[in-house]
Amino acid sequence: MSEAAPSPAPVAVLGAGLLGAAMAARLGEKGHDVRLWNRSPERAARTADGADGVRAVADLAEAVDGAAVVLTVLRDGDAVADVAGRFLPLLGDGPVWVQASTVGPRAAGELRAQADAAGAAFLDAPVSGSTDPARRGALTWLVAGDAAVLDRARPVLDDLGQRVQHVGEAEEASALKLVVNAWMTGATAVMADALALAERLGTDPGALREVLDGGPLGMPYALGKAAMMTSGEYPAGFPAELALKDLDLAADGGALPGALEPVRERLRAVADGGRGREDVAVLAEAPPAQG
Repeated sequence: MSEAAPSPAPVAVLGAGLLGAAMAARLGEKGHDVRLWNRSPERAARTADGADGVRAVADLAEAVDGAAVVLTVLRDGDAVADVAGRFLPLLGDGPVWVQASTVGPRAAGELRAQADAAGAAFLDAPVSGSTDPARRGALTWLVAGDAAVLDRARPVLDDLGQRVQHVGEAEEASALKLVVNAWMTGATAVMADALALAERLGTDPGALREVLDGGPLGMPYALGKAAMMTSGEYPAGFPAELALKDLDLAADGGALPGALEPVRERLRAVADGGRGREDVAVLAEAPPAQG
């Protein structure tokens, strides 16, 4: 009789927001033993309820105990640093800390230094993709760090993503993530403006979508946002307030180049108007200022 395959080592997912919850559910379905922790335990409990392989834990020490990979998916650098200060002393040199939150290169460097001081293996590893790709295992990982450490984390990364792009050894992944998100947000704003232009010229906005769909100019991401804009409903895949946060990180205290700065101002108007938790496609409700 052949021996049963060993059970995979636990994975700690720290953060049960939209992306963290989707990652935890996907990993559980793929056979990982997932411990899901969130600063608000009720949110982790809701995600774990009925999810295969996912167990909500209220104690951070219990979440990381024996884990092969600790995955942080939190709102910003300050939140990650605070949580890391609590779990890093518990890790030893065994687990790999995969830092998947979008924090920008400055905070990513500080988090790497925090990991180095604790003797922990660290990957700067944000993703391109949101909740739906995470649930389907179709994310693209942007990873900076030691190649040997990356190899140790691959069983988890490969079950969540269709591609792993190793872009450097330091904070290059976090820098690239801001560029990717700026492109996504800018494309969303341009789609909103193109639909508005169609209406102004007396053309059916749906005809624009039909022309683009399946053709060389069709960007599936932007077409998905166009569908939201046409319906006027904006369930959050990528909340506008997070898009604004990322553009603020990219600006790093200054102005953004070209058309990105006006897009940032439109996002700020959306957030100030109380709609920041809706999808970034809600930019259609915040037209550019008239010159």
